[in-house]
Amino acid sequence: MNRRGVEFSLTQVEPGLWKWEFQIGDTVTIGKTQSNLMGMAARRVQQRIDRELGKPRDLACGRTRFERAAQRRGFAMRP
Repeated sequence: MNRRGVEFSLTQVEPGLWKWEFQIGDTVTIGKTQSNLMGMAARRVQQRIDRELGKPRDLACGRTRFERAAQRRGFAMRP
């Protein structure tokens, strides 16, 4: 399945329990959710992906976009 360009997998482990996994950059995120409906489990994974994509950080170097902008302008935000 795909959400905003991020491929994710959803597998039923047992009735009412789903295992999910997705990767953004080098970071792989896995988890489980309880739901009797596959659609509900998929929606929860999609919401998690949206939260991860909304984080203001650069996954390559660990700095937030605000820190990178400050560094370009010559300000030191963290040592």
